[in-house]
Amino acid sequence: MSCRRPGRGGGRHSRKMIVMQPLRTLFADYAAYHQTAGNKAFHRVGIPLIVLTSIGMLARITIWRGGHWYVDAAMVLIALAEAYYLTLSPLLGVAMLAVTIGFYFLGSWMPMWLNVALFVLGWILQFVGHSVYEKKQPAFFKNVTHLLIGPLWILNDLVPVVKR
Repeated sequence: MSCRRPGRGGGRHSRKMIVMQPLRTLFADYAAYHQTAGNKAFHRVGIPLIVLTSIGMLARITIWRGGHWYVDAAMVLIALAEAYYLTLSPLLGVAMLAVTIGFYFLGSWMPMWLNVALFVLGWILQFVGHSVYEKKQPAFFKNVTHLLIGPLWILNDLVPVVKR
């Protein structure tokens, strides 16, 4: 699908392409950056740590409060990520929602210093996996969407929905 930008001519360069790639294609591209057993092992630990602690830290940032109800930054991140995940794969999207709700409660319960320490550890594991084992830059350097694809790729190992 393409859409025109207002105020521009009808030429080829005036269109902004909006492309939704199939999950299998996204997984194949992501997997190309994660071939070695060592890198995969580091990612299986590092990615969940990053997701858990990102949610735990963002849960402390209140965006809106009204009486007994509130919305924090983690809730917004989860809602936006889930909207994307559900369009890619409803089954994996629902499974990821269950995981992130669990991570929300665990990360919120953990002290902030522990969230920060485990967040840093998770990123160290990512970069060690790529520099020591894979000898390639992380996939998100090429495509920032891979920051969202990585957690889904790891979850697909546990709940194999998409055949690779």
